[in-house]
Amino acid sequence: MTVARNATGTRSMPLLLVDDARFDGHEDESGDHPECPERLAAARAGLFSVVAPEQRVLLAAREASDAELARVHAPTYVEQLKAALRAHRGHLDPDTYFCKATREAAWLAAGGGIDLAQALVRGDGTRGFALLRPPGHHAVPSGSMGFCLLNNVALAASAALAAGLSRVAIVDWDVHHGNGTQDAFYDDPRVMFVSLHQYPFYPGTGAANEIGRGAGAGYTANLALPAGSSPEAYGAAFRTVILPVLRAYDPQLILVSAGFDAHARDPLAQMQLDAASYGAFAASLIELAEAQSSGRIGFVLEGGYDLLALSESVTAVAHAAMGTYTELPDGRLRSIEHDAIAATRRALAPYWPTLA
Repeated sequence: MTVARNATGTRSMPLLLVDDARFDGHEDESGDHPECPERLAAARAGLFSVVAPEQRVLLAAREASDAELARVHAPTYVEQLKAALRAHRGHLDPDTYFCKATREAAWLAAGGGIDLAQALVRGDGTRGFALLRPPGHHAVPSGSMGFCLLNNVALAASAALAAGLSRVAIVDWDVHHGNGTQDAFYDDPRVMFVSLHQYPFYPGTGAANEIGRGAGAGYTANLALPAGSSPEAYGAAFRTVILPVLRAYDPQLILVSAGFDAHARDPLAQMQLDAASYGAFAASLIELAEAQSSGRIGFVLEGGYDLLALSESVTAVAHAAMGTYTELPDGRLRSIEHDAIAATRRALAPYWPTLA
């Protein structure tokens, strides 16, 4: 069910946008790597089909500084990465390529995510979308992996904390677990990290019992969903775990690791989402942000490797950002889906009574 809501004037509100043609320079020489420049063309087409030029506030991309990167990444890793990228072409691991333009693109993407978060904190706008490449959520503090060199969303969250916020939520709906983001904040209660992902699957992390440690115990939530999970399973995860926990956490800013590779057409996974599902997820988080985060929410592009599915899914999120509300999917679950969600509820219930 889709309901257009305009009570808060959201259709006239600008959308903060990070985009830069230099992101397109990051390209594998073979021309057949799934993480390719055509992905941004597809995402742009989806976003711009909804958000008119006069509704966009473009944030000029700039390279992240060493000091900014050091909030998340070990300085030794940053220096090693710079040295590796001087070779101009090669692989950092079997999945993660680089070329002559990668150094600039990766640093611009990191800086773009940081600037989006800072703009949201300043109040330059309340909603934003960062069309970034290369993606970032697999980049751990000390290394690259899974197409990712620098962790864009973690750097954005760290920038928000540096700007004075004390509670930032990151929701990662990419089909792959955001292991790098989890690692960055695993013992930090200032960031609530929530991930919905296919499990077991690459990168092998993200079990329901991974909930944080030390002061961060209870501030990591993993919805480890089985292959073939339906829109209804994701909807149940939002209704019964994610939204209740986020309401209790009361974030001052919500960031979304917006990967679209759980779409049924995506070649790299086995989930069953459609474009409307992503619109519903976005709408539910926007509604929560309006109620508890001064409206502040930013979407940061991660995965999504079927170009039509990516474009349609970004279109659905853009509609949500511009004021169209879509109900979360609802319906019967397979027992394996129900059990996966229940496992997360059990793991987190000692920390969040709303789940008991």
